[in-house]
This record gives sequence, C-alpha cells and structure tokens, in this order.
Amino acid sequence: MLVTVKDLLMDAKKRQRAVGAFNVPNLESLRGVIQAAEELDVPVIIQHAEVHEHLISIEEIGPVMVEFAKQAKVPVAVHLDHGASLEECVKAIRLGFTSIMYDASLKDYDTNVKETAELVKIAHSVGVSVEAELGEMTNSAIGSGEGRSSKASDFGNADLFTNPQQASEFIEKTKVDSLAVSFGTVHGKYMMEPNLDFERIKAIRIATNEAALVMHGGSGVSEADYQKAIAAGIRKINYYTYMNLAAGEAVEKKCLTQQDEYFFDELSLAATNAIKENVTSALKIFNGLD
Repeated sequence: MLVTVKDLLMDAKKRQRAVGAFNVPNLESLRGVIQAAEELDVPVIIQHAEVHEHLISIEEIGPVMVEFAKQAKVPVAVHLDHGASLEECVKAIRLGFTSIMYDASLKDYDTNVKETAELVKIAHSVGVSVEAELGEMTNSAIGSGEGRSSKASDFGNADLFTNPQQASEFIEKTKVDSLAVSFGTVHGKYMMEPNLDFERIKAIRIATNEAALVMHGGSGVSEADYQKAIAAGIRKINYYTYMNLAAGEAVEKKCLTQQDEYFFDELSLAATNAIKENVTSALKIFNGLD
C-alpha cells in the first residue's frame, strides 16, 4: 500500500514509535526490506539517496520502488533521501515518490529556509510530504557519502547540533512535514561509541510543538539509545550502513564455504536474506516488538 511519510509519522506519533527508513539501491535490499516489514506487519519507508546515483539512477530504481510499495501488504512510503537540488526533487515527484527530502543544511540558514519553503509549496500542491535538515551531520567516511567527513573534534560538538529555537522558526517558515535534526549521530559506520544528546531532542520536540523529528545515521546505534531517542521524540530513523554490511558479510561467508563455483543468484539470495534479518531486528526495536 503506497502512502506518504507524513501519514506514517502521524501514526508513529500516536503509537510513540518510530518508522524505519531504509535506502534500497538494488533489488536485494528492496526485497529484504519489504519482506521484513510484511512479516512483522509494520509500516516502512523505502528510500533512494541521491548519493547512490552512481549505483543506480532514480529513473531506473524509482518506478520499481513505487510498484513494490503499491503491491506491499503493509503501508510503504517512497522517499527521496538527501535531495540536493530542486531538479532532483521534482524528478522524484514525477516518478511517483510520495515524499522527498530537500537537504540545504550546508547552506546558510536564510537560504535553507527560502529554498525549502519554495519546494514545500511545490510538493504540497501535489500531496507529497517534505523533510528538511537543520544542523550539521558529518559522515565517518566509511559507508556513506552524505555530509563532510568527520573530524575527531566533531564528535559531541554541540556547535554542530540543531538549535531548538531555530528549529521552531524553521518549521514555521517552511511548513515542512518533518525535520532531520543533529544531536550526535553520523552517517556511515561509527568508529567510536556515539555520544547522543537526548535532552536536545526533547528540547527540539517541545520547541516545535511536537514536530516529527528524524534521526539520520541510525545504523550502529545501540538498542538502548534507539529507545531513548524514540522516547525523546524521534519518529523516523534512517538506516542503511549496517544492513549493507550484513549483506556483504553474508556474501563473503557464502564464498568461503563454497570453494568451487560461485553462482550470482545464490549470492544475491544470501544478501537478500541477510538484509531481511538485519532489517527485521531494527524494525522490532523501532516498533517496540519483542
């Protein structure tokens, strides 16, 4: 069932849970994510990240994502992750995506407000929900190309985190449906234990009158920290790196235990099953399931 992210986040708010959002740059990940959600009977968001255009273009994977969502037995939103231009966002809308993220977080605040507000008007006119980002999120340089590479001084640096009062003003001016906030997570693989500012999430939630807040860099966070983030107000959790690693490890194991010939379809199935298992574990945590 194809739905918007806004619909899913409104339901998540009522249930005090978070919706899992997973990048799917290939059929293995797309199948694994949908199968996991269907078996648990929970909603899910499938995403195409603009930084994955070198893996597969939005023109190729987008229509497949939309069709998988329509055929799914659970509510599925199709989302553009980290859209960097108006053109890419409009392209996603025309392909049938029900939600887009416009990321102008590395631009100055006024430009971020202006450009995001313009895109919100376009998207809302055709029933598409919009996510934006405020504050800076770096990447570990392992497994992600989003944001600048992290420095040691970035970890726990509150100067990079989202300002609650500014977040309130930003949402009021842009009318975005959800906001990705910076509170200590990074894109990619964590090289050290993240120090997450849960009180900041609470402060942003209160300042924005219970806005739908998004956690990027969700892979690799502990179960306890996921639960704290959700309790503080996170309603969407982006997750990709560790399901991707799980697939790679499954393929490696398959190759090591099968010495002679390697059939790609068997490796593909091993990757799909590993992604499904990894995503199942994440979805259970996000939805408060045993």
